[in-house]
Amino acid sequence: MMMPPAKTEGALYLDKVAEVDRFLTEISDVKELALDTEGASFHRFLDRIYLLQISTREESAIIDPLPIGSPAKLGQLLESKKVEVVFHDADYDLRLLHQDYGWHATNIFDTRVASQLLGIKSFGLAALLDQFFDVKLDKKHQRADWSMRPLTPDMLLYAAQDTRYLLQLKDHMKGELKRRGRMHWAEEEFARLEGTRWEAEESMEGFLRIKGARDLSRRELAVLREVANWRDAVAGQLDRATFRVMGNEVLLELSRTAPKSVSELGGIKGMPKGIIDRAGADVIAAVRRGMEAAEADLPKFPKGQRWNKDRDFDEKVARLKSVRDAAATRLELDPGVLCSRERLENVARSGAKTVQDLAGVPDLRRWQIEEMGEGFIRALAGGG
Repeated sequence: MMMPPAKTEGALYLDKVAEVDRFLTEISDVKELALDTEGASFHRFLDRIYLLQISTREESAIIDPLPIGSPAKLGQLLESKKVEVVFHDADYDLRLLHQDYGWHATNIFDTRVASQLLGIKSFGLAALLDQFFDVKLDKKHQRADWSMRPLTPDMLLYAAQDTRYLLQLKDHMKGELKRRGRMHWAEEEFARLEGTRWEAEESMEGFLRIKGARDLSRRELAVLREVANWRDAVAGQLDRATFRVMGNEVLLELSRTAPKSVSELGGIKGMPKGIIDRAGADVIAAVRRGMEAAEADLPKFPKGQRWNKDRDFDEKVARLKSVRDAAATRLELDPGVLCSRERLENVARSGAKTVQDLAGVPDLRRWQIEEMGEGFIRALAGGG
């Protein structure tokens, strides 16, 4: 006799292929659904999806993908233009969905983006649910290890809350966006989210992105490269987050001091004793490789993109910023949400002479041109 799926405070917990298939078949004709994913980047070397939370108007479910693999019918729903898929802060969910399953969700509504476009300053999900529904989310599982099994009942309850109210929140946000004439702003932002995909980083160059690396000499960078690559290889073997093997500050200190023996490792602040005992010789070997690297092979930071700046480039950016800040006040928006400095700089170097020319500025949205285009053109021409 098949046991019914387990429930956690109204949400089904599904970890069998037949249960998942049955649930997804039952909701196959929905016009909207809320979705969230749980990864474990705080604990694991490579992040992946460890839970999928789904809510419709009628029911909620938590799908455990570990025992069942890719739930193909869910991918069909997410990629259907007929189904509105509601996320809160969709970017990372979309990247994981692409990385793990190759899916590209369409017809997206992101409640985080919507709240920012409405000028809401506290746009985390917990803050929004508290503000609009008087629902208090328990934050104790924010950094939980979702790769662990079995999951505790309170972890499942926490996960279920992430989508339970999203459709109601979407209703409220959509109503406010329409009321304030900003729905087309949101639609433009949501359309851009559809192309979000997982971009693999060049791991061998990742050491250059460590905060503090720019303060090192090229020889010290060579040591950093070797110890960072050793650390990352160990983290990959253990499937453990890199900082749980060895912190970046320890890597920087190894690079600066270049210890020559295992006994010297004990003097490195923050150096895990377990690493010294188990792999001290490997760490010293990595340091030695960096110190012995040929001059021609010493790493250096790539040169930044060079722009042919107008002599009054900074003044142009300042004038554009004034236009942006005035519009932000008028629209009651955070200036950075309205238009980032990077986009202002793109406008400054565009050479645009008309509002129509602004359509070719990288990353500048149509709705931003609508609200600030004429002011931007005046600013570029030297006016206020």
